[in-house]
Amino acid sequence: MTSDSATSEGPRPAGKAPGQESLAPQRTRIMGRLSYLLAWFGGCVSIGTFAMGSSIVGTLNLLQASLAIAIGCFVIGVALTINGAAGYKYGIPFMVQARSAFGFTGTRLPGLIRAVPAIVWYGFQSWIGAGALNAVSSTLLGFDNLVFYFIAFQLLQIALSVFGFQGIKWLENIGSGFILASLVYMFFSVLDKYGDVIGEQLIDIDGTWGLPFWGATMLFLGIYSTMILNASDYSRELKHGSGPGLLTTLYAMSILPCTLFMGLIGLMVSGATGVADPIDVFANAVDNPPLLITTLLFIAFAQVTTNVLNNVVPPTYVLMDVFKLKFRSATVIVGLLAFATFPWELVKDDSAAGLQLFVQTYSAFLGPIFAIMAVDYYLIRRRTLDLDKLYDAHGPYRGINYAACIATLIGALVALNVSAVSWYASLLPAGLAYYLLMRHWPACQRFRQ
Repeated sequence: MTSDSATSEGPRPAGKAPGQESLAPQRTRIMGRLSYLLAWFGGCVSIGTFAMGSSIVGTLNLLQASLAIAIGCFVIGVALTINGAAGYKYGIPFMVQARSAFGFTGTRLPGLIRAVPAIVWYGFQSWIGAGALNAVSSTLLGFDNLVFYFIAFQLLQIALSVFGFQGIKWLENIGSGFILASLVYMFFSVLDKYGDVIGEQLIDIDGTWGLPFWGATMLFLGIYSTMILNASDYSRELKHGSGPGLLTTLYAMSILPCTLFMGLIGLMVSGATGVADPIDVFANAVDNPPLLITTLLFIAFAQVTTNVLNNVVPPTYVLMDVFKLKFRSATVIVGLLAFATFPWELVKDDSAAGLQLFVQTYSAFLGPIFAIMAVDYYLIRRRTLDLDKLYDAHGPYRGINYAACIATLIGALVALNVSAVSWYASLLPAGLAYYLLMRHWPACQRFRQ
């Protein structure tokens, strides 16, 4: 039971109206297992996955790429279960969960590291969605104005985002079937159109099972490493009754289909044509104009389902925590910030390598934070949190826990020196450093309480 100080960041309503999100412990959970699986399925249509597929052309063959994606998705499922356990048990979001490891003020470090990639992907995927709408408009109406559609598309997403998880639940659940049908159609269209070239350039090559293979697993994992960090933002919405094994299966099986289809489509089309821009990928894969229009509309819709779940919620909660904003105000600010990410530069053919570097770099910082939070919850706290202390800004978790900051830096430095597998490489150094500092550094005594 929490005291009044534990709920000072907002009341915990018996019901939950649209947009009524807060940092207080979640009392009303609105998602069952199927709804949760479909939400993750619809929310993981990251167009960046096409670019990741394009970036491994000439490095892996089709079998190796498929296995790399599957391994990455399984690791994602395990990591989401591990880091989402606190949110699932206590109903707390990421920014509250992180206080026991980083301190009230210190949470601004993981919050910033989590928020920046989300806003960048938000702008990137909004530009892709706007490009799809513009292509449809140009074909059907003769109206070609990408800037107009980008602004309109972003304003639409901002309007949808203010409904919070109530809106997200229905948007994702309804859209999942359409998204899957579109991806299956695209996949077989690519095979039909480029089958011979794919055989020569992607199946018959030797590829590698060495470091580049494991680097590829991290590329596809890295797209979701941001969500691994704030898994509690989502798990707090899931109704109780699912064990760790089932949760891992839910996560992995919801993420795998979209990631597999999109990664392989990007790999196959780029391998056959040299094209990396997702809209051009679709245009090259479909010859039938009506079907192309339908596919483009699906892709535009998929950007909405991904953004509202995975790229709006995390930075929104960060703004709510740091600036004490209401949920709806924070979502509007996040949507406006996405305009400033210059997404038109990110979709260029020569940007695929840059996106790969971007994923590798931010993963070098996300990995250590994940390791620190896991060590803190499982080894330091023994899976038992005191909610009164987590919500008491003047309690033992006040200020900054420098053990977590130092461990983050150590993990990131190691990871940046092996950028191909940065997320993996950062885990052990960061987790071990944090554990030793917490156990043996007197300055961390109050954070051990």
